Amino acid sequence: MSGFIKTASQIKLLAEAGKRLAYVRDVLCDEVKAGVETRMLDMRARELIKKADAQPAFLGYRVPGSTKGYPAAVCISINEVVVHGLPSEYVVRDGDVVKIDIGLKFKGWYADTARTVLVGNVTTEARRLSTVTEEALAAGISVAKVKNTIGDIGAAISARVKHGGFSIADKLTGHGIGKALHEEPAVLNIGAPGRGQELLPGMVLAIEPMVATGSGCVEERADGSFATKDGSLTAHFEHTIVITQEGPKILTASD
Repeated sequence: MSGFIKTASQIKLLAEAGKRLAYVRDVLCDEVKAGVETRMLDMRARELIKKADAQPAFLGYRVPGSTKGYPAAVCISINEVVVHGLPSEYVVRDGDVVKIDIGLKFKGWYADTARTVLVGNVTTEARRLSTVTEEALAAGISVAKVKNTIGDIGAAISARVKHGGFSIADKLTGHGIGKALHEEPAVLNIGAPGRGQELLPGMVLAIEPMVATGSGCVEERADGSFATKDGSLTAHFEHTIVITQEGPKILTASD
């Protein structure tokens, strides 16, 4: 349990990491436009993170059991791809739903964030999907309070998604964060109120609803990305937050 809790001085560093990452995310998302190669966005992400006096959190990251590290500084997931999309020669098109998922390490502490960017003339369904997913993130954060539980966060997220007529992408979760990019506890996007890990002051979490217009069933592709089995559109939003006695504080909020 003690590993979950960050001290005031550690939270100060995490907040600075989050502030720097929020700036990088906002600039990068503004540059997601039709005609841009996703590999160029990755190069831009590396440049921005370096200027922030930080290191890319994802570059070289290896999931347990993997023999090779992630080759990019940012995950760029298009349309039916939910997460872990690899930057490539793919050229962003009008109507694409682009998920930008990015993290950095500042003075040994990690922050993680994601946003969905709607490119040009997207469908009404895509716009509604993005709105509902962002609202689901806000709902999850709103209940991330002392003495509530991880289950309360998942229940709030899934209720908003279900009310919107969409599905939670299965198998994919949020996580604790701090000295490592992924720490305990897992933060599921479904749950039962009052169940699971109790939320305590000093816990730092990456909350990240991933939502699909279809069934929500996903599969891992050969390149390590996760996509919907039915090819349905997906959206993804994420913030790093800290639990405080006064309520949740978003560390990756825009200025």
